[in-house]
Amino acid sequence: MKKIITFLSLISLISCNKNNDKADGYGNFEATEVTISAEANGNIEYLKLEEGDILEPKTQVGLVDTTQLYFNKQQLMASKSTVFSKSKNVLSQKNVLQEQLKTTLIEKKRIENMFAENAATKRQVDEIVGKVNVILEQIRSVETQNSPIVNEVKAIDVQIEKINDQIEKSKIINPIKGTVLAKYAEPNEVTAFGKPLYKIADISEMTLRVYVSETQLPNIKIGQNVTVKIDSGKEMKSYQGAVSWISSSAEFTPKVIQTKEERVNLVYAVKVKVKNDGGLKIGMPAEMWIK
Repeated sequence: MKKIITFLSLISLISCNKNNDKADGYGNFEATEVTISAEANGNIEYLKLEEGDILEPKTQVGLVDTTQLYFNKQQLMASKSTVFSKSKNVLSQKNVLQEQLKTTLIEKKRIENMFAENAATKRQVDEIVGKVNVILEQIRSVETQNSPIVNEVKAIDVQIEKINDQIEKSKIINPIKGTVLAKYAEPNEVTAFGKPLYKIADISEMTLRVYVSETQLPNIKIGQNVTVKIDSGKEMKSYQGAVSWISSSAEFTPKVIQTKEERVNLVYAVKVKVKNDGGLKIGMPAEMWIK
């Protein structure tokens, strides 16, 4: 009978020791949440997403009305055509003058040859040279008239590019791969620049932020594999994790966090990367076990 009692006492003691075992760190899961906001003002034509949807990067998920931008662009295109017609008139004048210059230069060459053979007078040479100079001055004058027109066309082109940029920003493009956590807007609502549309986060890999005491730091290093446990019914479910970051400075123990040594006031934050099988959620409490 004594042996049976002693055996039962030993089992009870072992059970108590197991129950008294504590994790090396306690914390909550987190993920980098990105709030996608509107970059344009207007009515939301469509927004194809719902909470829980997994979105791919560089995917268009919505559109803000671009009707007014389209009309503004058409107006600028018409103005550009009008300015171009002015430029064509100026350039046609320049072409006429260049043809005149070509003919006058031929005549100048002929008179200079005649003058060399004493078949023309110096006055004739001077007259043809003066005529060439007048035509050159007229060409320069026409070119001067065309410069403001060219600058006006460039200014219109800049305005068109600005509208093209606004049209592109009216497209709601999802920037990262992730799961939609919250949706803040619906189609046919009027939005404005900077107004949140939805929140997304990549939860395929979660980050567990835990806090450890200074005495535990020697047992932890970046890249180290650890075990992460979460509540799963009456038992604990285990995941494999890897330490990705260790704080370089201490901080006071957060009120919601327990530590292995409850008397410790200053702790160090540690981040553990854990692959998510779908069971891990943002804010979920978990334990870190070094051994």
